[in-house]
Amino acid sequence: MTSVKEFRVEREPTATATGRGRFAFTDDYSVFDWGAMPDTIPEKGRSLCTMGAFNFELLEAAGVPTHYRGVGPDAVPLTAVDDPPRELAIELVQVPDLPFAAGTYDYDAFHGAAGENYLVPLEIVFRNTVPVGSSLRHRGDPGDYGLDLSTWPDDPVDLPEPVVEFSTKYEEQDRYLDRAEAERIAGAADVDALERIALEVNRLVTDRAAEAGFVHEDGKIECCYVDGTVKVADVVGTFDENRFAYEGQEVSKEVVRQYYKRTHPDWVEAVSEAKAAADRQGVADWRTLCDVDPTPLPEAVITAVAEMYAAGANAYTGERWFDAPDVATAVDAVRDL
Repeated sequence: MTSVKEFRVEREPTATATGRGRFAFTDDYSVFDWGAMPDTIPEKGRSLCTMGAFNFELLEAAGVPTHYRGVGPDAVPLTAVDDPPRELAIELVQVPDLPFAAGTYDYDAFHGAAGENYLVPLEIVFRNTVPVGSSLRHRGDPGDYGLDLSTWPDDPVDLPEPVVEFSTKYEEQDRYLDRAEAERIAGAADVDALERIALEVNRLVTDRAAEAGFVHEDGKIECCYVDGTVKVADVVGTFDENRFAYEGQEVSKEVVRQYYKRTHPDWVEAVSEAKAAADRQGVADWRTLCDVDPTPLPEAVITAVAEMYAAGANAYTGERWFDAPDVATAVDAVRDL
């Protein structure tokens, strides 16, 4: 998988009881599902952990159930620490193996081993706008989403109502699902409940973003199913999970994606070709078919992106966790990359 978080287990979950563990956020970054890229972005991990904890506490205050237990080794609230945390304490559920054979993933086997607490093998995506880089533009026409347009314009488009979609989580290549397939893959978790929670998370993050001067464009959540209750899992509302804009400029890892598209299109094209070849050949890991490796980012780009993450986290949480420029200055720096 392509996560840039380290996963630490303190108590293993079982079929009848949840466990305990934590995420340790690294300074790695991943674009185009590559996994850890050849360099790191300083303090990125702490920026994401701080925003994630802030949002989990926002959700808990609004009555949205989550797997969050606190930050740091003592699992305390974010308000109880002086320095930006790197570790997020969480409740653990089972994550069974997802067998792959003859070009097919076996979700029946996954759910046969899942018990009554498991991580739902879906990502629930919500969209408020359709930015230029959004995959939605390739999967539907504007009229499919309530827009009175015949073609997608070159600028971002606001949606009249949030759109919720479902995609796979544990497959080597993410793919979007229709409702019936999402219901099958979700197992005992109710798809309507997943959608309701996604919309509530979207509302809360959107409102907070607006208070801090951001536009919340889109994002995703993951959920766990615990004894009949659906809870928000993984991490929520960060610059890696969600897309935000500030004064018209993207403030998320989309900045890095677009940089690679502009400066290293050969690698981006090789990734796309490898994914397509893996689909045709029934190969799970498309990276084995990619014959071009990504190059490291220039130092000036790393600095600008690091300051974007840190300044953005300061602005979003309303606290000066990081020694970083104000958010307007940091955003102007990435605008010129």
